Amino acid sequence: MEIRSLHGWDVNPSRAVEIQELLREKISLKDSSSLGKLRSIAAADVSYNKGDTTLYGAVVVVELPEMEIVEQRWAKGKVTFPYIPGLLSFREAPILLKAFAMLRRAPDAVLFDGQGIAHPRGCGLGSHVGLFLDLPSVGCAKSRLVGEHGPVGEDRGSYAWLVYRGKRVGTVLRTRAGVKPVFVSPGHRVSLRSATKLVLLTCRRYRLPEPIRLAHQLVNRLRREGR
Repeated sequence: MEIRSLHGWDVNPSRAVEIQELLREKISLKDSSSLGKLRSIAAADVSYNKGDTTLYGAVVVVELPEMEIVEQRWAKGKVTFPYIPGLLSFREAPILLKAFAMLRRAPDAVLFDGQGIAHPRGCGLGSHVGLFLDLPSVGCAKSRLVGEHGPVGEDRGSYAWLVYRGKRVGTVLRTRAGVKPVFVSPGHRVSLRSATKLVLLTCRRYRLPEPIRLAHQLVNRLRREGR
């Protein structure tokens, strides 16, 4: 699939912050027309051994409604950016984009194990990579990075708005009854409500969406095998 070129990756942390602030203005929170005819969903994940400079990135594409894997691609490379909270995309996005570039065709939407606009500068991994792909993208994180929220009901589908600096930036969503909620935020070309619906649609038996779970399994297996 085709990947847009928005900026280079050989930057220092201060320039990375500037880039996030510039990209934030390009993010769209309007639903893409492709969401109305959703057939395939991709998910991406990254893995690495602690203390190692080798990074593995994987993308898994599933077809709805069965959630059958129709394509999976991966890439391996060296870390070129330090671990800095809030700048995770500069560490992980380059290897993920290499994997996405190998896909035979573009999916209708993409899920990320990370943040979308629920980020200090409104441009987390889901938004950043979503802009490069120019596809509807959603961040689904296991923990909160920014914002506050009220109580979340115990039933599946219950949610509370995640609010940061007076704005709604996502939802805290219960995907399984009695299980910790996830933090959902739109990345690009999707609204807050549609991002929440998409995550709930793809959560079957587990807390995390099935495509993210599959991508996580794949990339960890690659890392263990040292491919």
